[in-house]
Amino acid sequence: MFRSHTNGELRITHKDNSVTLCGWVQKTRDLGGMTFVDLRDRYGITQIVFNMDDDASLCEEARKLGREYVIQVEGVVTERSNKNNNIPTGDIEITASKLVLLNASKTPPFTIENDTDGGEELRMKYRYLDLRRNPVQENIKLRHQIGLATRNYMNNLDFLEIETPYLIKSTPEGARDFVVPSRMNEGQFYALPQSPQTFKQLLMVSGYDRYFQIVKCFRDEDLRADRQPEFTQIDCEMAFVDQEDILNTFEGLIKHLFKAVKGIELPEVARMTFDEAMEQYGCDKPDLRFGMKFNNLNDATKNKGFKIFDEAEIVLGICAEGAASFSRKQLDKLTDFVKRPQIGAKGLVYVKYNEDGSFKSSVDKFYNQEDLKIWADSCNAKPGDLLLVLSGELNSTRKQMNELRLHLGDVLNLKNPNEFKPLWVIDFPLLEWDEESNRYHAMHHPFTSPKPEDLNKIHTNPGEVKANAYDMVINGVEIGGGSIRIHDKEIQNEMFKLLGFTQEEADEQFGFLMNAFEYGAPPHGGIAFGFDRICAIFGGSDSIRDYIAFPKNNSGRDVMIDAPSDIDKTQLNELNLALDIVKV
Repeated sequence: MFRSHTNGELRITHKDNSVTLCGWVQKTRDLGGMTFVDLRDRYGITQIVFNMDDDASLCEEARKLGREYVIQVEGVVTERSNKNNNIPTGDIEITASKLVLLNASKTPPFTIENDTDGGEELRMKYRYLDLRRNPVQENIKLRHQIGLATRNYMNNLDFLEIETPYLIKSTPEGARDFVVPSRMNEGQFYALPQSPQTFKQLLMVSGYDRYFQIVKCFRDEDLRADRQPEFTQIDCEMAFVDQEDILNTFEGLIKHLFKAVKGIELPEVARMTFDEAMEQYGCDKPDLRFGMKFNNLNDATKNKGFKIFDEAEIVLGICAEGAASFSRKQLDKLTDFVKRPQIGAKGLVYVKYNEDGSFKSSVDKFYNQEDLKIWADSCNAKPGDLLLVLSGELNSTRKQMNELRLHLGDVLNLKNPNEFKPLWVIDFPLLEWDEESNRYHAMHHPFTSPKPEDLNKIHTNPGEVKANAYDMVINGVEIGGGSIRIHDKEIQNEMFKLLGFTQEEADEQFGFLMNAFEYGAPPHGGIAFGFDRICAIFGGSDSIRDYIAFPKNNSGRDVMIDAPSDIDKTQLNELNLALDIVKV
C-alpha cells in the first residue's frame, strides 16, 4: 500500500507506531540540524521531521522539496515537544526514516492555504489547485453530506431515484435551451433539459408514485452569483397527493437536512400567501430574520398639499428600530441608494422619532407633529426609531422598498448568518401578463394546476386565477418550488390555449404528454429544490460557485479548460453546420 494512514488521523495513541504517509508538501522549514515538512492531504496535515544527526542524506533530500511536491514518507510516530493545538494531529509528528519523491511540482500560481493570495479568476483557471485548499474541500464535503442525507430521507419514504434523459426536445417556454445538433438526424437538434418536468409526470402515469433524482439541469440565461448555466436540482414527484401532502413531506426533508448535516432543529415552517408577501415585503421570497414590514400610509399622507404623495398610487413606510440616531450623512447615503438606476426611486422621505417624543422629518413643511405621530403609529414606531417612506406606482414602489429593506438589514446587521427562517409561499397567480408579447405566460410552468375553486375564472378573468403552486424560501433565498400538476387532458388543453398555443403547436411540443394523460393519469404534484443553493445556505455563502467542483464564471465560461470554444471544421461538416462565421 502507498500509505498506512491519512494525514488527519494520527494521534498520541499511535505513538511509537511505524507508519507510511503520502501527500502534498504544504511547506518546509529548515532549522539547520533539522528540517520540518508539513504534509497535507484532504484529511489534514501531519508534521514530518528529518534529523541531520539521524540521516544526513535524508535530511538533504528533504531540503530540496518544494511546495506541492508529492511524496511518500515512512517513519515513527513521536510526541511533539512543541504541540500545535490548531490542528487535530498537533500532538504528534513523524520522525522520518525514508522519503520517496512521487512527483515534483512547479511553483503554484497562488498559495494553497486557507487564506490564499490568489484572486477568483486565477483560482478558477487553476481550479484543480484551488480544490486542494481546505475551505474548498470542506464545501465539497458539505455538498456530499447534503446529497447523502437527501437520499437517506427519500429512501426511507419509499421514493425511487430514477434517471431521466439529458438529450430531449426543445420547447420555447421558459428560459433558453442549450441545443445539441444531431449528426444522424440532419438539421435537427436535441435540447439539454432545464428540468425533468415532463418525464417525472410520465413516471407518475407509469405508476412510479414516488420519484426523486439529484439531477443536472441546464439553462442558457444571464448569470449572477446564485446561477450557473448547469446546476443541480433535487427533483421530486408524488402521485395521489394534494398540496398539503407535498408541503408536509418536503418540509420534513429540509428539517432532516438541517438536523443531519448541521445539527440544527428548524422551527415550524411559516406559511404566507403570495399576495401577503407582496403586500408586506414587496417580493415573493422575503427574509424573515428581521421585521420592517411595509405599512400603507395612503390615508395618513394624502391631501396635505405634498404633491408627490397626493399623486402617488401608493405611499409605503417602514420602521427601522433604533435608527433615529442616523446622521444626515447616513440618511443621504440611503437616499443615494434608492436613487440608483437599478432601483429607480426618485427620492426618500425620512421621519426621526426622537427620544423625547418629538419628530423631525424631511417634509416638515407639509406635515405637523400630529400628522407624523399618525405615521409613526401606523408603522408601530416608538421613540428612537426611524421611518423611511417611498411613494409611486404600486409594483415599482414595492420593489424599491424591498431593496431598501434588505439594504437596511445589512446596514443594521440584522441578517444573522446562524439563524434560519424557512417559509412556504403559497397561492401564486397561475398566469402573468407580458406586455411585450401581449399574452399570458405561466408564472411557474404550463403544467401547473389552477386552484379548483378558481377554475370558473379561467375564461372570464384568467389573471385572477390562483395556482396550486408553492415555493420554499429560507432567509430571502428561494431554494425550491413546485406545484400540483394538471392531470386532466381537457384542462391542460385549456391551459395551452390561455398561453397562446395553437392546437397544432401544443400537439407538436407536448403531444406525448397529452397522449399519456389518456391512459389513466393519477393526481400528482412535486417540487424541485436548488441543490447548489441549499449547499450555499448551509455553508453561509452567497455564491453557489463555492460549492461546485468545476463552476463557470459570470460569463458562463470555464476558464480552466477554455470552454466554450471553436470546434473543428470537420465536426461542423459532420453535423451539417458548416457555416462561414464572420467575427466582427
